[in-house]
Amino acid sequence: MSDSVIQNRKKAHLRICLEDDVQSALYTGFEHYRLPHTSLPELDLHQVDVTTTFLGKNLQVPFLFSGMTGGMESGSVLNQRLAVVAQELGMAMCVGSQRAAIENEQRAVSFHVREYAPDILLFANMGAVQLNYGVGVDGFRKAVEMIEADGLVLHFNALQEAIQPEGDVNFAGLLDKIENLCGKMDVPVIAKEVGWGFSKADVNRLLDAGISVFDAAGAGGTSWSQVEKFRAEGSVYFEAADAFRDWGISTADVLLNVREVNAEVPLIASGGMKTGVDVAKSLVFGANLGGFARTILPAAMESEEALLAKMKVLEYQLKVAMFMSGAGSISALKNLELKKVA
Repeated sequence: MSDSVIQNRKKAHLRICLEDDVQSALYTGFEHYRLPHTSLPELDLHQVDVTTTFLGKNLQVPFLFSGMTGGMESGSVLNQRLAVVAQELGMAMCVGSQRAAIENEQRAVSFHVREYAPDILLFANMGAVQLNYGVGVDGFRKAVEMIEADGLVLHFNALQEAIQPEGDVNFAGLLDKIENLCGKMDVPVIAKEVGWGFSKADVNRLLDAGISVFDAAGAGGTSWSQVEKFRAEGSVYFEAADAFRDWGISTADVLLNVREVNAEVPLIASGGMKTGVDVAKSLVFGANLGGFARTILPAAMESEEALLAKMKVLEYQLKVAMFMSGAGSISALKNLELKKVA
């Protein structure tokens, strides 16, 4: 695919996510659960501890900036802002898909965030399907080395590709290639959906292939079939997209799927995460981190200060949710039980 096509697509994705209705018709599932309320927390709110560890790194807050963009000039500014704020808050970050930089080295600069965030947990990001389109193990290693990453996110976006006029839709025989890749990488490989979630069968197959971390990215947030719909007006893809607005597995159910298959595998909750309360619920469900993307995109596009302010609100929401549940630490929070409501 030409460099100009990729650049135009990335620009369109950001614009559409900011301006158009791309919300999934499904909900995350968290709305059916409540954290326990206590009028007597027996805690000092100022002492509530949201620090945690993930993949051997200490984090000051259990948040992740999910991959959003890169490979273009505006993406460079956005990633720099994300990195600066991640460093200040002590949270994790994943860059957007690095395919553009693998195909054109001049695009790599937009992903170079280590100088702004030397201490954060940082993830590289490539589409799993690129294993079927000429990117070998060396290309995935290059993505990691390019940004001095601590792990590699392997994203799965079959439905998104199916709604793209130029989509890469050959997902045949991918599992064996994923197993080969996992066996040759020097960093953890993270399986991430992009908004439709993983079934139990998916989790089992990917664990057997060597995946060592999951990012749920379930339904309930951005629907990438809807995003692609707005790029495909006047085509069969435009007409097809609406049938899939309620497709997928809700984020809460994906978390349960992963935990029922494996109780210990590191797990990120993303897909419709809008508040610190959502993160608190996800941690009770068994997640280790909560990932944000479109929720924080408007602030990130505005300024570093706006993004920092937004993230401080989300952090405070998490602390208050823990306080009002009587949980003074992340470990205490994870030992709570959620109440299911209608």
